[in-house]
Formats: sequence, C-alpha cells, structure tokens
Amino acid sequence: MKKLVIAISALGLVGLASTAQASGEATYKAACFACHGTGAAGAPKTGDKAAWKARIAAGNDTLYSRAIKGYKGAKGFMPAKGGRADLKDADVKAAVDYMVAQSK
Repeated sequence: MKKLVIAISALGLVGLASTAQASGEATYKAACFACHGTGAAGAPKTGDKAAWKARIAAGNDTLYSRAIKGYKGAKGFMPAKGGRADLKDADVKAAVDYMVAQSK
C-alpha cells in the first residue's frame, strides 16, 4: 500500500510539472511571443542563448520581478506582465520558466 501511495504521488508531481510547462508555453504564445519571438522593443528572442546568458545568470527572482513589474533597460523596454495586466503572477513566472528553458 505504501509503495502504491508513493507511486501515485510521483505521478501527480510529474503531471503538475507537465501542466506548468504547458501553461508556461501557452502564456508565452498568447502574451510573450509578439516581442520575445521577434525581438521587438529590444526583447531577447526566446532560444537566443547569447541574449539570455546574462539574464539567466541574474537569477529567476530578477527575471520574475522584471517580467511582473516591468523593466526599462538601456536596450529595450519590458511592460509589466508584457502589457497583460490580466495575467496572474504565477502565469508570468511559468512563461519566464518556459523561455529560460528554451534559451539555455
């Protein structure tokens, strides 16, 4: 019985990870792609390892904060939540996680 509970719990965690990845990708496609897919407004393109290297090195907390609150840098501008005030912070974080995973 104990092994069954552990197995079911593990499957649940895998399902959550898959859901988080899927929702991050969905949020990216719906709200982030316009800039991060094209480089508009100085946005680093998703998948451009060189453009993301220093950003990733700054850490997730910095990336999350800039994505949620907005950021104005020397090379571009990031509106808060990509201009989508309706997004939950968790959705923005999932989209950031998706972009980082694609850009390592």
